[in-house]
Amino acid sequence: MTMSNVHFFDETGGLSGAVAGVEPARVNTRPILQPGTNCWRVVPADRAAALIDGADYFTQLEAALRKAQRSIMIIGWDFDGSIRLRPDVDPETSPPLGPLLRSLVEEKPDLEIRILVWSIAIVHAPGAPGPLIFGADWQNHPRLQLRLDKHHPLYAAHHQKIVSIDDSLAFVGGMDLTVRRWDTKDHACDNPYRLRDDGTIYDPVHDIQMVVTGAAAHSIAELACTRWKIATGEELSPLPYPALNPWPEDLSPDFTNAPIAIARTYPAWGEHSAVQEAAALNLDALSAAKHSIYIEAQYMTAPYIGDVLEQHLSDPLGPEIVVIQTHESHGWAEKKVMGTNRDRLIRRLRKADRYDRLRAYYPVVPSEGGSCQVLIHSKLIIVDDTFLRIGSSNLNNRSIGLDTECDLAIEATNDEMRRTIAGLRNRLLAEHLDTDPDVFAGMVAEASGSLIAAIERLNVNRRRLHSFDAMFDEGPAAPAIGTGLLDPLEPFEPLWFLKRPRD
Repeated sequence: MTMSNVHFFDETGGLSGAVAGVEPARVNTRPILQPGTNCWRVVPADRAAALIDGADYFTQLEAALRKAQRSIMIIGWDFDGSIRLRPDVDPETSPPLGPLLRSLVEEKPDLEIRILVWSIAIVHAPGAPGPLIFGADWQNHPRLQLRLDKHHPLYAAHHQKIVSIDDSLAFVGGMDLTVRRWDTKDHACDNPYRLRDDGTIYDPVHDIQMVVTGAAAHSIAELACTRWKIATGEELSPLPYPALNPWPEDLSPDFTNAPIAIARTYPAWGEHSAVQEAAALNLDALSAAKHSIYIEAQYMTAPYIGDVLEQHLSDPLGPEIVVIQTHESHGWAEKKVMGTNRDRLIRRLRKADRYDRLRAYYPVVPSEGGSCQVLIHSKLIIVDDTFLRIGSSNLNNRSIGLDTECDLAIEATNDEMRRTIAGLRNRLLAEHLDTDPDVFAGMVAEASGSLIAAIERLNVNRRRLHSFDAMFDEGPAAPAIGTGLLDPLEPFEPLWFLKRPRD
């Protein structure tokens, strides 16, 4: 299989061999992770854990922030200092994030805090724009900086979601520190703590973040420092490793002494060549699947993802594929491109599904009036029980080579890691099906390892998974007209002819 009109580049700007073609997974025995090709580095994490949903992440983040001594670096698509990381406790115990950061920098004379936010967040993201443009009282401290990242191509987003603490612990995933991200695992339609500024309740939202420590966290700190320099011109270096360890005391790690891959996406812009490791990693991991692919995605519309999944579905010995996606689209552009192309890709895959191994679902939870949908904001891939990817990259065109992204991945090297990856998949599916992870795992075992059979046997509660209409209806399967403009693969520069050629 080849991918037309999509180019993947290594750090030097050369074409990456990892995506030149795809061999059947059963004859490919080399490791998925290939530093310098589909990831930047593979570095060990003393401890690592997956944090499911905003309440879990924000609680552990607040605990880690309070332990910071020297450095806090926040890199995000959006940021809102008015949010409370634990809205279900009193404000004195968990104050708004901005004042919390201000109190930490005042209490600790060696602490420096830097926050970098995508510049177009002031008009495009859901957080309050005023404090990003004009500042706020909590920002008035010489060791606390909030800067806007303007170094990106036209229409591109700085989409990484990173928090680095003392350069020895890092959070990476799909969640920004902004409004409408917090939720609990039950995703109740009427949760009174899930409030907008006007007092109404926003829709349930599901997401995933990963936290790592050790050398992996130190490398993420290096990445964050590099981004800060690109955006602001200020030269920073991570603290010497090893530094302090702000791991939250009540958080049990999922992995210990685990190799963590860091995969990046940078667009070609100015003097910087394109880096498209994350898309190459997605392709290599999905191509290697033997038994099952589990995806949670806000957007899954990219044709190159369709190529590899279609190949699997056409293979009589290919893996099962289960995709959990967002159903509701908000805004004209999102409905026009993401919603439409999501359905078209589902139809394309359904037509290739000769052996009934594809399911595409969205989750719903019960309410007094019936049910409400859960927004899927996570960006997760689990392949078999051997590969896990959590990060900021969506499976759409712009996350291939236009936006700036950061993903973390783990490839199992022993049975314990395989059990942990399978356990995380079971936890996620059990959450959507309103059952216990052990019950789901038992049902998978009874069904001879089939995720689809286990889902269909347990999908009987009011909180459940609904199939997309596109799994059954007829309609177009090719990308919609206007995709190249609204979901581009790479930067476009209307005034390209005015640029000086590179030496």
